[in-house]
Amino acid sequence: MANGHTRMFIKQFITKTASTGAIVPSSDELAKRMVEFAAPGPNAVIAEYGPGTGVFTNRILESLQPGQKFFAVEVNEDFAAALKKRFPDLHIYTDCASNVSTYCLHEGVEKIDCIISGLPWAIFPEELQHKILRGMVDVMAEGGTFVTFAYLQGLVMPAGKRFKHNVKQYFSHVESSGVIWKNLPPAIIYRCRK
Repeated sequence: MANGHTRMFIKQFITKTASTGAIVPSSDELAKRMVEFAAPGPNAVIAEYGPGTGVFTNRILESLQPGQKFFAVEVNEDFAAALKKRFPDLHIYTDCASNVSTYCLHEGVEKIDCIISGLPWAIFPEELQHKILRGMVDVMAEGGTFVTFAYLQGLVMPAGKRFKHNVKQYFSHVESSGVIWKNLPPAIIYRCRK
C-alpha cells in the first residue's frame, strides 16, 4: 500500500508541482510527532489542510477521541478522490484551504480548535500564504493550535524564512520541535497558538 502511495505522490509531484511540494509522502514518524505536538483537547474541532495520500489523516483518525470532530481540505482532486476511497466516513472537501469558513458551515461548527497542515508552504507565493493564514485565523478558536512542518534544508531558503516570518504575524506564540530525522527530507514541526 505504501508503494502505491509513493507512486501516486511522485506522479502528482511531476504533474502538479504548484500544489505538491514533496516527491514522497511524509513518514509515519513525522505524522506521529505532528499529531502528538498538536494534542487536540476533548471535544476539539480538528481540520487537516493538504492531507495528500493520508499519512497524517490516518494518524489523526487513530488518535481521535469521542466528542472530537474532524474534516479535511485537499485542493488536489486526485489525492481527494483517493482519500475518499480510503476513508469513506471522513468529510473531505476538494478546495483551497483559504475557503475553510465555507466548510465550517457545512460541518455546523463556528470555530476550529486545531489545524494540522501538510501544505507545501514554501512553494506558495506570499499572497497565497497570507490568504490561507488569514482564513485560518478567522475560523480558529481563541487559544487554538496550528501545527505544520518545514523541511530542514528549506529553513535557510528565502521561501522558508518568509513563511516563518509570516506565521509570526498571525500567531501570538510560535515554537518548533527538534529535527525529525526519520523523514525524507528531515523536517521540523511548528506549533503556533492563536
